Amino acid sequence: MSDLVTGDAVVLGLRPARLPSRALAILLDLAVYVAGYVIVSVGLVFATADLDDAAQAAVTVASLLLVLVGVPIAVETLTHGRSLGKLACGLRVVREDGGPIRFRHALVRGAMGVVELLMTLGTVACVASLVSERGRRLGDVFAGTLVVRERVPGARVMPVPPPPPWLAGRFTALDLSAVPDGLWLAIRQYLTRMNQLDPHTGAAMAARLADDVVARTGTPPPAGVPAAAFLMAVVHERQTRDAARAFATAAPGPVAAPVAAPWAGPAPAAWTVAAPAPVVTPAPPVVAPVVAPVEPPVRGTGFAPPG
Repeated sequence: MSDLVTGDAVVLGLRPARLPSRALAILLDLAVYVAGYVIVSVGLVFATADLDDAAQAAVTVASLLLVLVGVPIAVETLTHGRSLGKLACGLRVVREDGGPIRFRHALVRGAMGVVELLMTLGTVACVASLVSERGRRLGDVFAGTLVVRERVPGARVMPVPPPPPWLAGRFTALDLSAVPDGLWLAIRQYLTRMNQLDPHTGAAMAARLADDVVARTGTPPPAGVPAAAFLMAVVHERQTRDAARAFATAAPGPVAAPVAAPWAGPAPAAWTVAAPAPVVTPAPPVVAPVVAPVEPPVRGTGFAPPG
């Protein structure tokens, strides 16, 4: 959400551009515009060769104003605040409420730029930018605009605070598919910085973000739940779903038999999955059969037993 701003009208996630980066962007733009003016002037020399001196002077002045004033205004209007120099330096012109600029903003900036940048060689613009808390020149003040940095150095990502324990798991059935990525980014930026905001401003922003989530999900939060706690619980639910989806995507298929490595030594435990040892049922002991001794037969002696 590009129009989500803090109490001092600075867009969340963006930083005001300072004098060095703005000066570099202006120098790059001027180099391009001057090169374009030289090319146009060479063409006008041949096109106005049959005109008198007054007409040639008028054409020259008109071409100068067109290239150095009209073209910058048209470029900022069509690109929503991204000229070639600003694009190279990672800058952008936005309104004070964070929205994209329109023709009237670019017109006021261009008209004031004639005095600030061209007539005084940038002296007035440098002084105004150094004095301003957000690095704005006079054209930005009168137009109600702000030059911000779109590309910022990588910083440590602040974790989103966890929701209250009594809210954890209460939004498992909430449909979050209609919530756009821009709204998720705005919610995350608010939750990671809500302790740095003014309490009144932070509460208003939380209520606004919560209303946007409710409008896209169609399910109101439980009665009595603060807006900030509702946002924490919703973000926690989305993170849980993303983690479960990532785990399901990365889940391996059937585990293949491990291949012996060509190097000696056991493989680290983190690389292989130990298969459970097969259960072997011990066989009953084999008992040898007991064979009774066989007595030899008794042969007759010829004597009859006594009667």
